[in-house]
Amino acid sequence: MNRILFIALLVNLMLVPVYAQQSPSEWGPEDERGAANRLTPAKVMEANKLIKTGKIYQLGKVYEHGIPLFGSRHYSLTIVGGPSGGPLGDNQLVWHDEMFSGEIGQIGTQFDGLGHIGTRVGNEDVYYNGFKSADFSKPYGLEKLGVEKVGAFFTRGVLIDVAGYKGVERLEVGYVITVADTEGALKKQNVSVGEGDVVIFRTGHGTLWMKDNETFNKGQPGIGMAVGQWLVDQKIAMVAGDTWGLEVVPGEDESLAFPVHQLLIVQHGIYILENLDLEELAKDQAYEFAFIFSPLRLKGGTGSPGNPIAVK
Repeated sequence: MNRILFIALLVNLMLVPVYAQQSPSEWGPEDERGAANRLTPAKVMEANKLIKTGKIYQLGKVYEHGIPLFGSRHYSLTIVGGPSGGPLGDNQLVWHDEMFSGEIGQIGTQFDGLGHIGTRVGNEDVYYNGFKSADFSKPYGLEKLGVEKVGAFFTRGVLIDVAGYKGVERLEVGYVITVADTEGALKKQNVSVGEGDVVIFRTGHGTLWMKDNETFNKGQPGIGMAVGQWLVDQKIAMVAGDTWGLEVVPGEDESLAFPVHQLLIVQHGIYILENLDLEELAKDQAYEFAFIFSPLRLKGGTGSPGNPIAVK
């Protein structure tokens, strides 16, 4: 029995570090921005050249009561009074304020910062660039990897419409998007992926939003580890999609929890953006565009809400 326990422990110690960063970031041991370092002035100029008609696509979902939420997360917006204040002055000015409650960085359309996902290695929780939770995770905000460090995205965006490529309205829950799917869709769309791009996967799963929240939440189609590694090899800045967690759920290996998140965020500093509305982009076959998004500068935050836009 002791021999079996020893072998099990040895296997565990060998496997867990695979999902943690193996060496300092390519941008240096103190780097906190990860793949955002690829958002250069040259990428801004490249993206700007893609704007031909000036059409703007809002990719963010509406934040409202009843949206699908992961686990025990919650969203609440309340108008304080009616009106909230006033009247003031001879002109009788009145106004409304709102009160918000919720996991502000991880509900609705949500941006995953580098402080969001880590890996437990032994007795320590390790995040991007080897930063350990014990050294920077504080009750009133992360002292490293906070979302305020990211900066703004103004770069080339690429839509990979896998549902369109497969000829279906939406991919089934549990469908693993393969490298062949990815490259096949890109070839059909006559576009490619380059360094510093934002790559966006359309599965059609997002059409369930606020229509069938139960099915939306119970699982999702998405990328697996092979496509995750393919994205790493392309040296992108961020990957996004129309599902709540980007990667396939149930996963390829039921013993692992969101390993693609660890591969992208923890090991390579590549950001993730979830719950996008991609239907208008797909309808217009807008596969290449200027992508613009600025995460809220929440000091010490793990992520950000927002309304990313594509401009064609």
